[in-house]
Amino acid sequence: MDARGQFALLGQRRFAPLFWTQFLGAANDNLFKFAFTLLATFHAAQWGGVDPATAGFVIGAIFIAPFLVLSATSGQIADKVEKGALIRFVKNLEIVIMAMAATGLVARIPPLLYACVFLMGVHSTLFGPVKYAYLPQHLEDDELTGGNGLIETGTFVAILAGTIAAGLLIRHDDAAGVSGVAIACLGVAVAGRVAAAFVPPSPAPEPGLQINWNPFTETWRNLGIAARDRTVLHSLLGISWLWFFGSIFLTSFTPFTRDVIGGNENVVTLLLAVFSAGIGAGALACERMSARRVEIGLVPFGSIGMTLFAVDLWLASRNLSPSGVRDIAGFLQDGSCLRAMADLFLLALFAGFYSVPLYALIQSRAEAHHRARIIAANNILNALFMVVAALMATAMLRAGLTLPQLFLVLGLMNAAVAAYIYLLVPEFLMRFLCWLLIHSAYRLRKEGIRNIPAEGAAVVVCNHVSFVDALVILAASPRPIRFVMDHRIFRIPVLSFVFRTGKAIPIAPAREDAALLERALEDVAEALAAGELVGIFPEGRITEDGEIAPFRTGTARILERTPVPVVPMALKGLYGSFFSRRGGAAMTRPFRRGFFSQIALEVAPPMAPAEATPESLRARVQSLRGDWR
Repeated sequence: MDARGQFALLGQRRFAPLFWTQFLGAANDNLFKFAFTLLATFHAAQWGGVDPATAGFVIGAIFIAPFLVLSATSGQIADKVEKGALIRFVKNLEIVIMAMAATGLVARIPPLLYACVFLMGVHSTLFGPVKYAYLPQHLEDDELTGGNGLIETGTFVAILAGTIAAGLLIRHDDAAGVSGVAIACLGVAVAGRVAAAFVPPSPAPEPGLQINWNPFTETWRNLGIAARDRTVLHSLLGISWLWFFGSIFLTSFTPFTRDVIGGNENVVTLLLAVFSAGIGAGALACERMSARRVEIGLVPFGSIGMTLFAVDLWLASRNLSPSGVRDIAGFLQDGSCLRAMADLFLLALFAGFYSVPLYALIQSRAEAHHRARIIAANNILNALFMVVAALMATAMLRAGLTLPQLFLVLGLMNAAVAAYIYLLVPEFLMRFLCWLLIHSAYRLRKEGIRNIPAEGAAVVVCNHVSFVDALVILAASPRPIRFVMDHRIFRIPVLSFVFRTGKAIPIAPAREDAALLERALEDVAEALAAGELVGIFPEGRITEDGEIAPFRTGTARILERTPVPVVPMALKGLYGSFFSRRGGAAMTRPFRRGFFSQIALEVAPPMAPAEATPESLRARVQSLRGDWR
């Protein structure tokens, strides 16, 4: 990726046509759905006759119902059929559906419009697995986070464009506005088909696949495939929870604006615009915050913000009472309304931090031949969670809860669900602590990170400067590393949690605990046999004078059992920091170098096992480190 980062993808055929196809499809979905929601909410007698307070939930539930029934089949189709041709077929289908919707709008036929909502759900069900399985085929690993960020941002900008257009056209339920929606929906569908014509070929990963038409058995089988990697499975659950959480907020904007704030349709559009801008800002920021890698440490960070601002939204809006109908000017003059708007923006911002790494993680770790089917299983879970969310929200509102109280319940539920997920997959919290360390205490410069093998077993060796060396390396590495650590470090609070979570291997000298030493060597051999990275600090202890001590023979003993490449690396700038032993015990003088001091990690190309003697490794690490201690 060039200096422009993720935005360079917008000028490349491997990404841009898909982006604009997705953008126009999302805009059309929301133009049609939101226009119909406004009509069914503010003019219920003429457009559907459902309870205005729940019209948004009903329309949302109808839209996502096809995801439950058809996602398993659509995932198989996406793995069996060339994706460019499939995308063009889906866009042809959209034109037909929008022609029906235009007829229903102009002729005021609510049942036909509800049918079109369902059919647009079918369209999105077919497109979803193709979209997310397409990206790993055309993007490099270090482009996945940026590419997903652009897709997420484009989706919510499209939501914003669709909702604004619907709000502008549906003002007084006049014939001109309704006809304008009909023409716009059909025109955007045609534009989406034009964009799809430029999508490049994307070979099917499994063209000989025999499709299982039973959605229940196929969904269960796909979840079983995803479960082979525990992190992937729980990432699916994490994304599904986000859709549970977010769908309630998205479908609540209209009744929240009308019943709590007392705003008109334009205020609904403003709040949706603010929410969409927050999601987009968070999604785009992920690439920079993650240094162009799949950084799952952002997921806990995002969930914390989602909880805080959902609770504050309750605090900001619980005492609001509508007095007449406010326009945007009246809304902006009320401090409580401004606070509620800020809460929505910040909640959405942190939702962007939460979602993009999870999507990128699934794409990078899912098995390539089953990627579309795993994403289809994700869509089914998403749909199921959204249906449950709609039912729960409707039941709670009918039981007497106000919308602000519903937001409080959601915030507290988010905290509980997040804690549960992070207990199931502690890797998320470990990555968060590593990310927090690097972004709060240090400014890390990385050199030669691509020398860490993208796959396969290897031993990583580095000089030992401080108690957080392993955390710094983990924060920089594109792959998890199992470090061999002195058993005494497992007694230190926080560090013990992090290293146990990261499956670090405790070791002791033979004179202290020969059995533990032997067990450690066996664990290392098993990890390398499984294709993992193992990290060691060959000096055996943290430096006290800043110099690199002679390397011990531990690496040689490991390579005798399992000959694998050895990756030398050097840490620079940590000597003299709070976590080092310069001038005495570590962690006793907190402001030795102040905050955000610069450090560096430099990585050399892998060495063959036969070349990796203690002396040659020390010389290589010494040359990497240079004079910067």
